[in-house]
Amino acid sequence: MSYVLRDVVVVLGLAAAAARVDSWLVWPLYWAAQGTMFWALFVLGHDCGHGSFSSNAKLNSVVGHILHSSILVPYHGWRISHRTHHQNHGHVEKDESWQPLSERLYNSLDYMTKKLRFTMPFPMLAFPLYLFARSPGKKGSHFNPSSDLFQPNEKKDVITSTASWLAMVGILAGLTFVMGPLKMLKLYAVPYVIFVMWLDFVTYLHHHGHEDKLPWYRGKEWSYLRGGLTTLDRDYGWINNVHHDIGTHVIHHLFPQIPHYHLVEATEAAKPVLGKYYKEPEKSAPLPFHLLGVLAKSLNSDHYVSDTGDVVYYQTDLKTSSSAQSSD
Repeated sequence: MSYVLRDVVVVLGLAAAAARVDSWLVWPLYWAAQGTMFWALFVLGHDCGHGSFSSNAKLNSVVGHILHSSILVPYHGWRISHRTHHQNHGHVEKDESWQPLSERLYNSLDYMTKKLRFTMPFPMLAFPLYLFARSPGKKGSHFNPSSDLFQPNEKKDVITSTASWLAMVGILAGLTFVMGPLKMLKLYAVPYVIFVMWLDFVTYLHHHGHEDKLPWYRGKEWSYLRGGLTTLDRDYGWINNVHHDIGTHVIHHLFPQIPHYHLVEATEAAKPVLGKYYKEPEKSAPLPFHLLGVLAKSLNSDHYVSDTGDVVYYQTDLKTSSSAQSSD
């Protein structure tokens, strides 16, 4: 709970300070800091969803709902889809987070959809759309209890989370009426967009962008261990502590019950066992600007995988690749 208290105090302190100063010299700094703190709150709610925040399931649910609803994430809806992601990580068809497009599905997309998925900054704004409509080739909504994402016995949980999300929307609407649209835009809306960009940035790079192409699996070639070893650790410099070491991701995928404050320790213990299958992350400067280049390169080359084969790798659409176009 100390991490929750720390983050909530920082969030409230930043908002109070920015509102008091109310200077256009300060607002951009506030947006960057508060958006990052929203992302930190999400990570703690993520731990609640895994049950690694507390051994008490009710406490996980209460804290998870408060944290995620505050940043417009439906707690149970996302928790359940994220569970599907972990249970099927690295599987071409069954994974639920940034899974690759098959060549057939990729070719069926119109030009604008391809541009939105692979051209910056649009992929870094995908999360709200994913909550409402999932990824290309998949149907359902994180808010709809009848969605294919959920089992019949999970409907009450989804309804509870959707109601909590709607309550937060109501609170934000009331604050907008009292404080004015411009003040709420500056205090909440812009940080929310920064949070979304952090979420998409980090989660994408958990599974993309290594200098060596990583495999995706189908059929008998897939296993929980093989899928987990396709994930990547990333170093975010000073941000590591702020977002609770979520970049230490390989061990999290193999053992999601490990609390975030033990991830670094567990990774160090696992490295000798994983051997060549562990990919050491590039060391970051205080701020992880180096990862922007990794992101851009991956979006420019990791477009689709073959429709056939049980071990496949990303391929590049040379018609849309900017590197190919620039060399013409």
